[in-house]
Amino acid sequence: MLIETKSAATHEIEVPDDTVEASRPQRSHRARRYRPRRTLSDRVRDALMVMAEGQAQVLTHQEKPWASITFSGSRHELVLSFDGISACKIGEQFVADLPDHEFAIPGQLVADATITSVESNYTPDPRMAVTAVLLLLEDV
Repeated sequence: MLIETKSAATHEIEVPDDTVEASRPQRSHRARRYRPRRTLSDRVRDALMVMAEGQAQVLTHQEKPWASITFSGSRHELVLSFDGISACKIGEQFVADLPDHEFAIPGQLVADATITSVESNYTPDPRMAVTAVLLLLEDV
């Protein structure tokens, strides 16, 4: 039963505190976290970082839409940096493996994966910069 009191001077209704708390909707203890949707660019970067065994840094990533009469997709150009002796060894293996690598990107087929440039500098600190270009087609 709800008991209300009304003040004659202010014309305000006073409601007991326990009634206000009971009328609020109960929230669950688990709040839903906002998780941003992963884009195609995120998936491409993740796939390349797996190939690079986490030893590379993505310096730049450019994505351009691509289409022909029968296909549509996107072209991705990435510059990866491998710093240190062990990272450079992994970078050399990355360069050798990329053209024949089988990618698993949902909804996409990697039609072509090439290395367009490799810049190496071993003095004073070993560093390798690799430019990779991937042509992706939408899998229908």
